[in-house]
Amino acid sequence: MILHTLLDYDVLRVIWWLLLGILLIGFAVTDGFDLGVGTLLPFVAREDVERRIVINTIGPIWEGNQVWLVLGGGAIFAAWPHIYAMSFSGFYLAMFAALLALILRPVGFKYRSKKESPAWRATWDWCLFIGGFVPSLIFGVAIGNVLQGVPFNFSPDMRMTYEGSFLGLLNPFAVLCGLVSVAMLVMHGGAWLALKTEGAVAARARGAASVAALVTIVLYALAGLLIWKYVTGYQWTSTHLPNGPSNPLAKTVQAGIAGGWLTNYANHPWTLLAPVLGFAGALLAFVGLRARWEGLTLIFSGLSIAGIILSVGASMFPFIVPSSTHLASALTVWDASSSHLTLFIMLVCAVVFVPLILIYTAWVYSVIWGKVRPRDITHGDHAY
Repeated sequence: MILHTLLDYDVLRVIWWLLLGILLIGFAVTDGFDLGVGTLLPFVAREDVERRIVINTIGPIWEGNQVWLVLGGGAIFAAWPHIYAMSFSGFYLAMFAALLALILRPVGFKYRSKKESPAWRATWDWCLFIGGFVPSLIFGVAIGNVLQGVPFNFSPDMRMTYEGSFLGLLNPFAVLCGLVSVAMLVMHGGAWLALKTEGAVAARARGAASVAALVTIVLYALAGLLIWKYVTGYQWTSTHLPNGPSNPLAKTVQAGIAGGWLTNYANHPWTLLAPVLGFAGALLAFVGLRARWEGLTLIFSGLSIAGIILSVGASMFPFIVPSSTHLASALTVWDASSSHLTLFIMLVCAVVFVPLILIYTAWVYSVIWGKVRPRDITHGDHAY
């Protein structure tokens, strides 16, 4: 209990804000190349054996990688209940579409090779494409909407009401953010295939990932320009109560601030490391793909993903989900969390279990390390 006393409420809130970002990065970097590989499947593999090679580069590990998504959802539910209520209600149809697409992935893995029919296998190949492309797009669209503000409000008894529509989520800036997400995950998936395959598949993957790296740089820069010129930010205008109760309505917020999301970069220049990492990682990934630095390229693309995600968090802090219609309902680090005790107990659990997950994940990757070759498919009893 001494440690519980030493860790003030505001400190725990920031720690869990950071942990949420780490979980999102963990999901994007690990399961991200699974999504990228699925998106690339119909384009980098032209024969059945080639497509099976692509599938088997991620077949043994995709379930473990998806643990980060489960952890992220669990962390939001337990540490940020107001955010969970808003996102799983307001984004319900979008999340349902993403989950439906993700469900196609395990089904596709299991059933694709059950029949020799080319039409059967081609159908499942496109299902695996949907399972990669659709979640990649929707997750980025969600971030784009969060940056603009989401139409929701809380009543005095903390009942949340979402006032938007599914089609309203598909606005131009949000779609642009979705395309940034698709591009960066295709880059990452291509880097993974370049590492895990050889021959024609690896060559096509390098080409596709090189284009995706350049597209990531261009679209990310365009999104930043729009945030500077057109996407207005939000600012907390009342007295800060970092240790206060989690009541989103106990504050005042100002909206319509041109370039408001760039204020943190001006006030804390070290946060510029995040967008710099986003750009530099993608550029180094492009160079690595052309130079065939297979292992380094995967690291560079992962760093680019981490930088892009961190740049969103750094620019919005302390906001997590601002409200575009009822400004006081905006959810921030200081008023959207669970209780002090809950955050502390969860932190203890995280300190114990997250390292175990990392150790197990590292062991799994060491076991399956190496390239997937045609003979592993034609003579492998456990190949997909």
